[in-house]
Amino acid sequence: MNNAPQTLTIDIGDAELPYLYYHGHGRALVMLHATGFLPWLWHPIASALAGDYRLIAPYFCDYRESDPASGLSWMKLAADLSRMCERLNMASPLLVGHSMGAAVMTIAEAAHGLGAAGMILIEPIFLPQEHYQRQVRVEEHPMASRSIRRRNFWQDSSAAKAYLRTKEMFKDWDEEFLDLYIQHGMVEQSTGGLKLTCSPQRETALFMGEMKYNPWPLLPKISCPTLVLEGAKSVNRHLIDLKAAAAKMPHGKHRLVADAGHLIPMEKPKEIIQIIADFLHSL
Repeated sequence: MNNAPQTLTIDIGDAELPYLYYHGHGRALVMLHATGFLPWLWHPIASALAGDYRLIAPYFCDYRESDPASGLSWMKLAADLSRMCERLNMASPLLVGHSMGAAVMTIAEAAHGLGAAGMILIEPIFLPQEHYQRQVRVEEHPMASRSIRRRNFWQDSSAAKAYLRTKEMFKDWDEEFLDLYIQHGMVEQSTGGLKLTCSPQRETALFMGEMKYNPWPLLPKISCPTLVLEGAKSVNRHLIDLKAAAAKMPHGKHRLVADAGHLIPMEKPKEIIQIIADFLHSL
């Protein structure tokens, strides 16, 4: 792969947060992944942008102890993101987040004064406000109830790839992203076979953590230019009103990405690279 990043960690006070670092000479750019995913899934996009930006892609999965039932609050993740940027001297960073990553960045900007110069939020998870008032168990949460039962063993990478290709979530992925997911999102076991680097228990804790903080009251506090991207075929469109979310931001804009689902970066990487480049150059 071109523009291979360094794999580093940063001490954020009470935890060590791992991240990928792409060397560059321009402004600081942070890219944060979706729930249960990994920073390497930004690589085809990040490597295309690297050089013009000092690019950081943190890994929010197993750097803190977490319990599936109680969850790992996204407010805590937002505080950790803010502390990471402070420790790395990333003043006025540019932010690009996907799904969980987009929501965490929004909270970090509004609640922790991150001071972003601009944000691209790709399919952010802003649930209807009444959802945040509910107390739900893992088995009652639509995503957590599935993630806790997620398959977590394959004999080898070929078996893993064949399995993933049968799943609706992965069927439209660009081939490079699927290979990265297997290479970096799975780890060889000493007894043989592969398991997920972000275990079903860890992923479930992240899903449960989304219920602990309602981001909607924060949206009017997002003062930087913000582009909200929504997949035209996203399964979340019936539940999450991203056009309304963008309208609550003083400088927010909403844009549909044609023929894409929730996982836009993995399905439309070339289009996302161009959208990000155009937006950042406009700032």
